[in-house]
Amino acid sequence: MSRHPMRRIVAAGTALVLMVGWFVVRLVDIQVVRAAELNEASQDVRSETETVYGERGRILDANGTVLAEPVMRYHITISPKQAMATESFERTAADGADEDVTRDEALEQLGAALGRTGADIRSEIDEALAADPKADFAYLAKRVDTEVYETVKALRIPFVYSKEAPARRYPNGSVAGNLIGFVTEEGEPGAGLEYSENTCLASEDGERTWLHSLKDWVAIPGTEVVNVQPHDGGDLQLTIDADLQYYVQRVAAEQVRATAADWATVTVMEAKTGRLLAVADVPTVDPNAPSATDEGDRGSRAFTAPFEPGSTFKALTAASVIDAGEGDAKSRVTADYRYIAPNGADVNDSFYHGPTNYTMTGMLIDSSNTAMSLFGEKVSDEQRYQDMVDFGLGEPTEVGFASEAGGDLHGGPDEWDNQTRYATMFGQGLTTTSIQIASVYQTLANGGVRMPVTLVDGCLAADGTLTDAPAQEGRRVVSEKAADQTSLMLEQVYREGWLADQWNIPGYRVAAKTGTAQVPDGQGGYQAGYLVSVSGFAPADDPEFVVSVSIMNPVKMNSSAASAPVFQQVMSQVLKKYRTVPSGAQAPELPATW
Repeated sequence: MSRHPMRRIVAAGTALVLMVGWFVVRLVDIQVVRAAELNEASQDVRSETETVYGERGRILDANGTVLAEPVMRYHITISPKQAMATESFERTAADGADEDVTRDEALEQLGAALGRTGADIRSEIDEALAADPKADFAYLAKRVDTEVYETVKALRIPFVYSKEAPARRYPNGSVAGNLIGFVTEEGEPGAGLEYSENTCLASEDGERTWLHSLKDWVAIPGTEVVNVQPHDGGDLQLTIDADLQYYVQRVAAEQVRATAADWATVTVMEAKTGRLLAVADVPTVDPNAPSATDEGDRGSRAFTAPFEPGSTFKALTAASVIDAGEGDAKSRVTADYRYIAPNGADVNDSFYHGPTNYTMTGMLIDSSNTAMSLFGEKVSDEQRYQDMVDFGLGEPTEVGFASEAGGDLHGGPDEWDNQTRYATMFGQGLTTTSIQIASVYQTLANGGVRMPVTLVDGCLAADGTLTDAPAQEGRRVVSEKAADQTSLMLEQVYREGWLADQWNIPGYRVAAKTGTAQVPDGQGGYQAGYLVSVSGFAPADDPEFVVSVSIMNPVKMNSSAASAPVFQQVMSQVLKKYRTVPSGAQAPELPATW
């Protein structure tokens, strides 16, 4: 029995020697005997690395209407070197028979599919090879749609292939285009929500490798390996109602045309929540073709273009005075056409009048700068400034829109000169955005409680996880009494003001104020035209909606009369759309003079 282990050892040793010998023979065969043959074969196969694209998330309105969605486009490319090396190739015809196709025939068919001629494509091949005789890649067409891609694919030309190119489609065209923004040709977020909400929308690309033959560029079956899995982006859910947005844009565009204005913005906001239902800019952009719109009109002026608000701002100052205990709707002053303030500031009204016994209500009805100054100077500059800040002025809103402006309060009381101390009482010497003014009126409509401005409801991730927009509490800015008194005065402006017939909405109590503001020219002076505006809310007895309209330089009607019809049409549509209950009793009468 002692000899059996020795036999096993000898057998194992022999096997090991044979195995090593086999490896040596194979090594010599590969590295010496067949080296040239295998080298040549390896030149006919190439490993290719490709991006596997994740899908960018969609942008949806409050009702789920798709405003932006991912779509796949294709780059059609060619190998100039392989094209010239291929005199002809065989493919199966539509009737199932094999057919020989010459290179020139293939180029003509390819040109027809791409809307070009075969000669054009041959010229590109020749140019590429003249620059590099080994040229292996050239674009023939970029971002063609699926129909063109399928037509080219059906030609089965061995030296022509495609590359996926993720793109974006905006089914509703310019509806909310100013808010949505767009992506660049390279697929990068370029503006608007596409840019500011990219964290939600962005996808993560993956990667795969595969082998193909350099002779015919056909992928070798079974060689594909996914190295990195792609991940889709989330769906962005907005507060905007696409149908209302379309209506508001149309009304604003018609008035811009009718008055030969430069531009307009219209904002619709829920009074109790601060949610934006529509934000229209005219001109606006079609995100499907942003380059067709002037660069200055591709964004949202409602967020990004601050202006001196003018007399719509008097509602804020009136609320500050009442909140400070320095007056109410019936408080009295006697104001002339011109007022020289104790600090030397010179204030004038836009219309001539002698000494007039105004109540605070009458001051708002006639929009008297001098009367406003007499009321406003009863409150310290520091308190008025703090109220402006509490109303949300001087900094961007909670929306965080791309390139959103915060407006300019000119540094506050420590930096205000004597004239600015008074000008800020009636909406000059400071700037705000359209969204900020809408927020001011939301605060007044909501009993003095400012709600965060909201444009995005949340992000729905690809795995179904919903991330709601961060909950933010409202904050009290002025007392309920101050807000209610201001609302009652604004109702008198709506009923008794000079535009009463033009903005009347039967069945509803409405609180509103007009404004006609000079526009800085950026060189220390003012432009010739005016920015005219209206802001208000309804029903005034139980406010639900705020509408704010601004029209820049309406040449054919350079007064607030240009903005009043837009306010009337938009507010009427909003009240009807959301089936708002009509008002009950009329607002109490308030004296305008004494």
